[in-house]
Amino acid sequence: MSTPEPRDCPRCGAGYDTLQEYCLECGDRLPTNRGTVGLLAGAWQRRFPWYPGDWIWPTLLFLAVALVATAVAAATSSSGAGTTIVATDANVAVGPGTGAAAATGQRTLPTAPKPTVTTGPLPKAPGAPSTEARVPPAPAGLTAWPAAGTAYTDVLESVPLASGRTLAVARARAAKAAGLPQAGVLVSSGYPSLHPGYYVVFSGVYGTSRAASAALAAAHGKGFSGAYVARITHE
Repeated sequence: MSTPEPRDCPRCGAGYDTLQEYCLECGDRLPTNRGTVGLLAGAWQRRFPWYPGDWIWPTLLFLAVALVATAVAAATSSSGAGTTIVATDANVAVGPGTGAAAATGQRTLPTAPKPTVTTGPLPKAPGAPSTEARVPPAPAGLTAWPAAGTAYTDVLESVPLASGRTLAVARARAAKAAGLPQAGVLVSSGYPSLHPGYYVVFSGVYGTSRAASAALAAAHGKGFSGAYVARITHE
């Protein structure tokens, strides 16, 4: 029969027998199991003065297993939260009043009406002067500009529309009284060759610019020092 191997108390280092339960020197409880539990108990007693007993190790193992299982369950649920479930069955029952377009999630949009295209002449903007309004009849005693064609004249003065037609007519009458030929007034907006926005006081209707230039000296001599030759064309 073999002799029991002596052991050392994990707390004070005193020797004890295999079946001894408490240390005879410090009174601490001795580890009786030399397996895994005994080794853990010895390590505990070397670090801490109080040892709860061997029951602590199964309890700690159970808690560790529970914590691991909880962590795995939480990770699995979080990874599956973003998963989209796609129905693969095409035979989906639809409610009353719905057809194939509703079953596929599509709608047929109404067709937009076709635009109406006007092929006739465009209407005039409200308040826009007509060609007839821009070519008023000549005042009594003054020359009216020809209704068609291209001609040259001596522009005596250009009176802004804001100053009024009365002033322009008075200047044309003064040119006629001074002896200048074919004095009259026209509205520049009706002629693309003139700058719009003026009543143009003119003298003479000439077929060439040379003839208009020859008469320009007389206009300067009658007090219209700013007179010049202009080509007048209709729209």
